[in-house]
Order: sequence, then C-alpha cells, then structure tokens
Amino acid sequence: LRNQGRDSGAGWLAHARMGYNYRISDINCALGIEQLKRIDTFIEKRAQVAGYYQQILCDEQRVIVPQESDGCRVSWFVFVIRLQDDFSASDRDQILQRLRERGVQCSNYFTPIHLQPYMTDRFGYKKGDFPITERVAERTIAMPFYNNLTYEEVDIVCKALKSALDSLSSK
Repeated sequence: LRNQGRDSGAGWLAHARMGYNYRISDINCALGIEQLKRIDTFIEKRAQVAGYYQQILCDEQRVIVPQESDGCRVSWFVFVIRLQDDFSASDRDQILQRLRERGVQCSNYFTPIHLQPYMTDRFGYKKGDFPITERVAERTIAMPFYNNLTYEEVDIVCKALKSALDSLSSK
C-alpha cells in the first residue's frame, strides 16, 4: 500500500491494488531516527504536563479531566477535557472564544468519524446516527499541550478556563 499499490517484483508500472505514496525521504528518516532516541524523554515531559493539568483541574467540577487507568501508560498526544453534560456545544464555543480572547490557543476536538465528509459521502452517515458520540464531541476542548509547557503556563491556561466557565455561568 505504501508504494502506490505495486507488487514486489511486478515492475515499476504494475499496480496490483489501490495504493498510496507513503515513502519518505532519507533526510526525514534520519530526523525520525534521531527523534526516536529521545522518545522516552518526550513521553515523560508530556506526562508531566498532563499531570500539571490534572493537578490544577482536579477540583473543577464543571469539566471531565482525562486520567490514566491503572496498568496503562498514555503517551499524551493531546490533552482534551470535556465539559460536563449540562453544557451545550454553544457553551463550549463561547468558552473557546473567551479562551482565545485571553491568548489561549485551544480548539474543539475532532468531529466524530461518522460525520467526516468521506464517511457521510461513502456510507450515508448523518447527524443523529450516533447521538452519544456526537454529544460527547460537542463538549470537548483541546487544551494547549506540548513538551515544554511549564506549571506556571498551565496554571495561567487553567485560570483562563475557570474564568471562562465562571462568565458563562453568570449569565
């Protein structure tokens, strides 16, 4: 699949199946190999940043904070919180707007897979087919997250989040 659907030994122009061009350059391979030498450090740093969010938001009842389950190790690609069930998608969008106004780079998280254009076009999925998934997705916030975020920076972000939540509930 990575080599445009070519079978090995069938020749350069013979495509036996649908495929893709997933070959990468030597320089990208070299960079990747060097980065892999530091993967444990990256994972540790990201776990530390996740821990900062968990610690600061542990008493915030208006959000659901992701946690590691016993016996699992999370690589913390992103840190996505979820607003409690009494919040709407509109509430989430207002919170995102208030965070951005305070300089916090954040976003909603992915639209559910069944509502992605390919899935709706190919399989005819539509809004309402998976209501629980849709309801969860409508309340997600991807928080700023990278290896070198400090405790102080996470604290600033969390204070901005709490302020945005407060301003929404004071309506």
